[in-house]
This record gives sequence, structure tokens and C-alpha cells, in this order.
Amino acid sequence: MDTKQFEKYRKLGLNIAYYRKDKGYTQEMLAEKLNLDRTTISKIELATSGVSLDVIFAISDLLGVPVYKFFEFRD
Repeated sequence: MDTKQFEKYRKLGLNIAYYRKDKGYTQEMLAEKLNLDRTTISKIELATSGVSLDVIFAISDLLGVPVYKFFEFRD
């Protein structure tokens, strides 16, 4: 992950966590449905790891949230 972009990754992670919780999923539940490890979801939400578009698209499909919503950053 480009450290210059950390704040964007952080906001992306916060949005993913928000929508995950809004849909009633735990990190474990989301990870299981996506065939990922729970720590992967945690790293995405905490911005300690980058995330591929494939994973973002899969999260979007599973949660029923349009991809663009993950990128609507609030100040």
C-alpha cells in the first residue's frame, strides 16, 4: 500500500466496516462468505493492508451495497 494514500484506505475501511455492521455481519461471517480469513477483513477495515478490486466487488455484491458507496468519504 502506498503510504501517501493511507488516509483513503482508512476511510475505505471505515465505510466497509460501517456497511458490514449495518447488514448484521461480523468480520468472521463476512470472511467466511468470501472465503477469506477474518484477519484479512480486519486488515482491510483497519487499513493495515491494501485490498484488491476483486475483493471490494465481492464485498459489494455480498452486502448489496454499490461499490461507489465504499468510496464516499466523509470528513
